Amino acid sequence: MPANKRPRRVNYSVNKKGPITGSKVGKSVTHFKKLKERIAFEGETKWLTNAMTIVLVKLKKYGINPNKI
Repeated sequence: MPANKRPRRVNYSVNKKGPITGSKVGKSVTHFKKLKERIAFEGETKWLTNAMTIVLVKLKKYGINPNKI
């Protein structure tokens, strides 16, 4: 078998979009709201700060402005 042939076991399309769950956006918004409540109650902890950065990245990915929530 020549070395320049593509591997047959990796026969998936990289550009093909997978199934999208319809509740991702809603869950990220509710997660953001719950984190805001916890920060108001508990204060700024390291765990909450890290979780908030992750949620803010998700909201930016979905095109949601966190100031309007």
